[in-house]
Amino acid sequence: MGVRKLNPVTPGTRHKVITDFEGITTRVPEKSLTSGTNKSGGRNHQGKMTMRYIGGGHKQRYREIDLKRDKHGIPATVKTIEYDPNRTARIALLFYADGEKRYMLAPNGLQVGQEVMSGKSGVPPEVGNTLPLSEIPLGTVVHNIELQPGKGGAIARSAGTFAQLSAREGKYATLKMPSGELRMVLVACMATVGSVGNAEHMLQKSGKAGRSRWQGRRPRTRAVAMNPVDHPMGGGEGRASGGHPRSRKGLLAKGKKTRAPKNRSNRFILERINAKKGA
Repeated sequence: MGVRKLNPVTPGTRHKVITDFEGITTRVPEKSLTSGTNKSGGRNHQGKMTMRYIGGGHKQRYREIDLKRDKHGIPATVKTIEYDPNRTARIALLFYADGEKRYMLAPNGLQVGQEVMSGKSGVPPEVGNTLPLSEIPLGTVVHNIELQPGKGGAIARSAGTFAQLSAREGKYATLKMPSGELRMVLVACMATVGSVGNAEHMLQKSGKAGRSRWQGRRPRTRAVAMNPVDHPMGGGEGRASGGHPRSRKGLLAKGKKTRAPKNRSNRFILERINAKKGA
């Protein structure tokens, strides 16, 4: 897959860069695996707006993705690779040997007609197969990684992301995360071999504001353009723009650590992304 730049025949296409959708094999999703979704418009159950700048957008059908891959030992054939409006990654429709159909995240290099499997033993570590971290060779690139056995994949699920299995010791495996962080995960957790497809997603440029409206994003007002009564960064004579970046509630917006200092999972992090390197 790649990207294509459009000819500037209109102002909206002058800077537009989109993926070529070359790997997409069908435009119609599997009806039995889709469901309707409701848009909140940023309102809660009382009708009060709790999130600004949300509303509108195109109608979308939700695709039910199998993040657990818990049909162990049953081979499945990739029938289609599809676009999913709810995520950046592509998805693949699997036809299992027992007749069941499921969607999975489509890894890079997955082909229509390819056979994939999941299991706790005897499954080869090939692209698209899901198996425990204890059965995956060191140095392998993986995605859709569980944090708790049986709970389903939680790490490396967006387009182009992956983690690398770097070590194993006892009941824990060490993963180099997409952020560069080193983290320990139980070797009983499942992971899918390969990196998530559609890595060109980050190269896209919408080209116009209307495309944000299609995605349900309304125009956002800059804080420095507001009045002091509406935002701590508002007000001032002329185009005044200064002060420490803050949220509407006055909380520091940049540089403040937001992770809980006593988070229970801190002990599983071996090296943080912003750790100072020793001399």
